[in-house]
Amino acid sequence: MKFSKSGRVLLLFLWPMAQTWTFPEWDDYQLLDCGDGWKVEQFAGRILLRPETAAIWPLAQPLEHWDRKSGARFDFTSKKSGKWSVDPGFPERWSIRVPQACGGFRMNLELTAFKHVGIFPEQASNWAFITEQLQGKPGAKVLNLFAYTGGASLAAKAAGADVTHVDSIKQVIGWTRENMESSGLDGIRWVVEDALKFMQREVRRGNRYTGIIMDPPTWGLGAKGEKWRLEDQINTLFQAAAELLEPEHFLVVSTYSGLTPTMVEALAARHFGHQHGKGRELVLHAATGIDLPLGNTLRISQ
Repeated sequence: MKFSKSGRVLLLFLWPMAQTWTFPEWDDYQLLDCGDGWKVEQFAGRILLRPETAAIWPLAQPLEHWDRKSGARFDFTSKKSGKWSVDPGFPERWSIRVPQACGGFRMNLELTAFKHVGIFPEQASNWAFITEQLQGKPGAKVLNLFAYTGGASLAAKAAGADVTHVDSIKQVIGWTRENMESSGLDGIRWVVEDALKFMQREVRRGNRYTGIIMDPPTWGLGAKGEKWRLEDQINTLFQAAAELLEPEHFLVVSTYSGLTPTMVEALAARHFGHQHGKGRELVLHAATGIDLPLGNTLRISQ
């Protein structure tokens, strides 16, 4: 209990720190600063400024400081898209190598109209987990769903797994294929399809996997305009995963909506019985000492 100068009692509450997954050291990537709705990142020596709603505290350095240092800055022009302001000579594409603990593969980056650059660095913690889970299991079958540009697929393939990569957007799979080739890897199975429909078909076929990775969107529209809300589908996704996994398995599920780690842990308990998963925040640790939360991840290892 603490008293103010006016004599009034000020109650101080100490909240427990959120549990997070450890972010591996990474030579080619660094979060330099974050705050005021921005994150300042360095990808293989190139500094980018991107909006970030989770960064609600002040920047350590003024935005003008980072504007002078950055090679590219993204600004939204509508709710869904925007444009990049790019310095002369900034490359259309460049590459980045992930830490050896995550597989040591390469990913090709470019500036998109949706502020993404082809990689979600916070997922490196999951790539390290996948790499660890596959040690001593050559040929283990891994299914990567909502797989985007394939960081998890490359981590699993680099560890010697038999990988099936599923995404509904053909152009994104083409990007992942380039990443695979740049990494000196081959043999990933590509599937352009709705992830849930593919899972349900695999259940009917009797196929099984050692590992499943899911990174579903919070919301979206399917190829035929059908609406997707993660809260409406996540139970079905967990049920299908439970039917597809081998007795000895691992599962990684990332979420970015209002689903908290505790909520996703409860889902895991419901669908996997005693195999309680661990749900924690995914964070990037900034050079300023701040942890920037960028979603949640559940992990199960049996």
